[in-house]
Amino acid sequence: MSTERWNDPGHWMRPGTLQLSSLPPLSLYIHLPWCLKKCPYCDFNSHEWAGTGGDAMPEQRYLDALRADLEASLPLIWGRTVHSIFIGGGTPSLFSPDAIDRLLSDVRARLRLEADCEVTLEANPGTFEKDRFRAFRQAGVTRLSIGVQSFDDAALKALGRVHDRAQAMAAVEEAAQSFDTFNLDVMYALPGQTLAACEQDIRTALSFAPPHVSIYHLTLEPNTYFAKFPPKLPPEDDAYAMLDRITELTAAAGMDRYEVSAYAREGHACRHNLNYWRFGDYLGIGAGAHGKLSFAHRVVRQVRWREPRLYMERALAGEPVTSLEEVARADLPFEYMLNALRLRHGFALQDFMDRTGLPLSAIAPALEQGIAQGWLQRDAHRAWPTERGFDFLSDLQALFLPD
Repeated sequence: MSTERWNDPGHWMRPGTLQLSSLPPLSLYIHLPWCLKKCPYCDFNSHEWAGTGGDAMPEQRYLDALRADLEASLPLIWGRTVHSIFIGGGTPSLFSPDAIDRLLSDVRARLRLEADCEVTLEANPGTFEKDRFRAFRQAGVTRLSIGVQSFDDAALKALGRVHDRAQAMAAVEEAAQSFDTFNLDVMYALPGQTLAACEQDIRTALSFAPPHVSIYHLTLEPNTYFAKFPPKLPPEDDAYAMLDRITELTAAAGMDRYEVSAYAREGHACRHNLNYWRFGDYLGIGAGAHGKLSFAHRVVRQVRWREPRLYMERALAGEPVTSLEEVARADLPFEYMLNALRLRHGFALQDFMDRTGLPLSAIAPALEQGIAQGWLQRDAHRAWPTERGFDFLSDLQALFLPD
């Protein structure tokens, strides 16, 4: 689809096949694309930063581009309140606290934020230095997400991480002192990992009493170094045993597995991610950022230019968007379920109708099939995955694909 009218609200407000009774909550995603080193398993839009000199990270120019991108996007979200902000990457903590302060000031000057707006910043222990996290807190970040991945030096080396166990421990301790809520990213089924080593990693993570942990199975994604040169991973049965043990240990620590990969203490679920999983709207700015915006009669997805220097050039020229797609009516049930069925408590049937503009009859056959398979349960108001449904989540979601 041509991007000529990407920020013309009149174009998107014209009559269409959907009828949304109200718009969902709105979040803001900001992508900061640079890393010290590209991890061999990573398929995100991240680019190695060479350090100082001619290849120094163009921090101020990139912030200028983000501001221009946001300003050009404003007509699409006039009057809407932003409930959460997520600054992801890449490694956003490579940016200085002064830069994050400027970025959030630019956002506050242009958007109406909810009074207790959640502001998450991703950080890696390899960029950690004393008092840096506290400075991010003073800049307006309310929640830190730390990419620990493991506390085992051999595992970290196998993953190509730039930090070691000691740096990880110091970073988590500093985060715990500076933030009321923070997240630890931890991976399992790592090269050469045993069940005992996985358990030790999780016990170490839980020893810091984190309010939230995100736990991911290492997967070999296409177009990554690991896809070309795959490491030897634990057998599938061992990976299942690791996940069972992780679920036991987190539950014993008082954490609720509220989403397939997310565990939280009461009151510390990630609001930004919940908005994704509930098919809320999000404006995505920055190199390669994706966004989803709803209008009265359609749902639209946007993608920004991927390469950072090209993104800066195009954003500063008022043309940050490289592709647009209006989500087809037939695809909406699957798009909705791809998110909502990741949640332990599933979704309200009314929410499906409100977020997609479709009648409940659009998913009735798939719901019945999911129940017959033992993957779903429902009552008059909600539908949710069973334990078996969580184990066969991809198969459950696939029931909602268009014929």
